[in-house]
Amino acid sequence: MKVVVQRVDWAKLDIDGNLHCSIKKGILVLLGFNHQDSNLLFDWFCNKLINLRIFNDEQGKMNLSVRDVGGEIMLVSNFTLYGEASRGFRPSYSNAMAPSKAESLYSEFVSYFQNHYPDTKIVSGVFGAMMNIEFVNNGPVTIILEKD
Repeated sequence: MKVVVQRVDWAKLDIDGNLHCSIKKGILVLLGFNHQDSNLLFDWFCNKLINLRIFNDEQGKMNLSVRDVGGEIMLVSNFTLYGEASRGFRPSYSNAMAPSKAESLYSEFVSYFQNHYPDTKIVSGVFGAMMNIEFVNNGPVTIILEKD
């Protein structure tokens, strides 16, 4: 499983020109699954995301988590995180999980996260949809997390 975390001032996600979801200050999380991933990774990733200290404290040091600052979380499935383009110019996605399995795992992940952290606003995109995301990356702060 691989995620890209971006600290944002705000983010909004549109599908077919209509607002689907939005967050204020928080993190935008793009997540992808490889063919070996399972729900056994959920606890590690959710704990890491909710407690990742990437927000500034009073001294300007990144010492606070999204939970500490009362932030919000937007989760977006993104199979292209497993794109491989070392040869040629067209990426291969052979390392990405098959869509039918990935859709189920993504839904489970969103539900798991929301159920384990009910005090945090957690919204999500729609698996497989063509989505447009607008956001302000604060910092910019972008972190990549990966675990097999």
